[in-house]
Amino acid sequence: MRIKTITAALALSVAGLATSSPSFAADAEYTFKLHHMLPPMAMPHAEFLAPWAEKIEQESGGRIDIEIFPAMQLGGKPPQLFDQARKGIVDISWTVGGYTPGRFPKATAFELPFIPASAEATSMALQEYAETEMGDELSDVHLLAMHTHAPGSLHSREKPIQTGADLDGTNFRAPNKVMAEAFSPYGTNSVFMPVTQMASAVSKGVLDIAVLPFEVVASMKIHQLVDHHTEIPGDRGLYTQFFIFSMNKDSYESLPPDLQKVIDDNSGIELAGHIGSLFDKYEGIAREEAVKEGNSFYELSMEERNSWEETMQPAIQEWMEQMSDDGYDAEGLYRKAQTLIEKYTQQVNQS
Repeated sequence: MRIKTITAALALSVAGLATSSPSFAADAEYTFKLHHMLPPMAMPHAEFLAPWAEKIEQESGGRIDIEIFPAMQLGGKPPQLFDQARKGIVDISWTVGGYTPGRFPKATAFELPFIPASAEATSMALQEYAETEMGDELSDVHLLAMHTHAPGSLHSREKPIQTGADLDGTNFRAPNKVMAEAFSPYGTNSVFMPVTQMASAVSKGVLDIAVLPFEVVASMKIHQLVDHHTEIPGDRGLYTQFFIFSMNKDSYESLPPDLQKVIDDNSGIELAGHIGSLFDKYEGIAREEAVKEGNSFYELSMEERNSWEETMQPAIQEWMEQMSDDGYDAEGLYRKAQTLIEKYTQQVNQS
């Protein structure tokens, strides 16, 4: 698979960041601004976005310079990032699609409970799904890649979560609308917020439980604010979020064909798989930070895990009914998401 080629090239780009960028920038014919929400020490910036930008600069022979602005340095809030790229306020943005509920309804098939496999397989599945099913929802931007993070776990301040009953009455950060509905039978008080606000909310007691992948927990230092972690066993994880990495259409179309090809060669399913593989890799690395902190870990029994999946089925049914009411082939989209995840899970396992 050429994903390994992309991975190796991006790794080389990291090594060259300090030496090659200044000379390239001086001769650049096109300068693009890339905006995102996370701090520069976060994994997506350091391991994905910065190496990707450097690789574009190198393969363009320095004709393209991509300036990265992390942590919302160009203003606005995380839910505005997609529109910033769409409107040309920035040239490229990376953001969580679920921060704008209702904007990308077809992609929400990947947010349903117990849908995701590994981030690598699920990201490639999502990218193919986006290319074949989401043209209307993404028509206002040039899509670079869609991807997911690794399946999330529960991170609790005061008590270990070992059964659904332990969730009753807790202030619970739901990652998206579907998962808020999925957990509602357990009596949770769902709170929505971007990850950038979560450390403060946990430290102040606004949240009792954060539902996140460990990669985000470590980058936001949430493992220092909670004492307990609950992990979900099985081939399919509890949930995931989808991300959109997109470019302003006019910015892309301003490039001559040879430079558009540079962008195209670093976009699509291979890039989505590479990003997903990074999230998978750093999930384990980040989990070790919580281990070092001395926190407690609990894995649901398979019996409890299966009970959760059964309890959350009405949320999937409600999603299907709502999508059908809105004119979508909900059953078809659900089946396609499942089929693509199976397809790419087999591909990743065989590689």
